[in-house]
Amino acid sequence: MSVQIAYTEEEIEAVHQIRSTVFIDEQNVPPEEEWDEYEENSIHLLAQVSGKWAGAGRVRFSGNTGKAERICVLKEFRGTGIGKEIMQTVEDCVASQGAESVFLNAQIRAKNFYEHLGYKVTSDEFFDAGIPHVAMEKRV
Repeated sequence: MSVQIAYTEEEIEAVHQIRSTVFIDEQNVPPEEEWDEYEENSIHLLAQVSGKWAGAGRVRFSGNTGKAERICVLKEFRGTGIGKEIMQTVEDCVASQGAESVFLNAQIRAKNFYEHLGYKVTSDEFFDAGIPHVAMEKRV
C-alpha cells in the first residue's frame, strides 16, 4: 500500500480515471463540476494497493492552509486503510510546504472517517454538486 505524487501523463490519467469512476459514475457528479480550474495548479496524489491503482486526491494551497480535495478510493479498495494513507500523505505534503493546517469539504457520509483522523467540523451542512457536505480542518 502506497501513495505517491502523480507526475507522469500516465499517472495523471490514472488519477482522472479513479475520480471519474468514483465521483461521476458512482455519485453522479456532473463532469463540468468535477473538472475545474484548479486541476493544473494542484498536487495530484495516486494510491495503490497490491500494485493496482486504488485511490486519488489532490492538494492545493492558500496562505498557511492546504486544501485536500477530490479524495476518493475505488469501491474494491474501501476498508483497506488506503484512504487513511492518502490523508497522511496530504498532511505530510501540507506540512512540508510550511502550511499550518489542512482544510477540506467532507461529504456527510465521510464525516466520521475524517473525525477519526482528527479533523473538526467548522461549518454547518451545505450542498456541493448536490451532495451534503461540511467543512473540516486539522492543524498539522
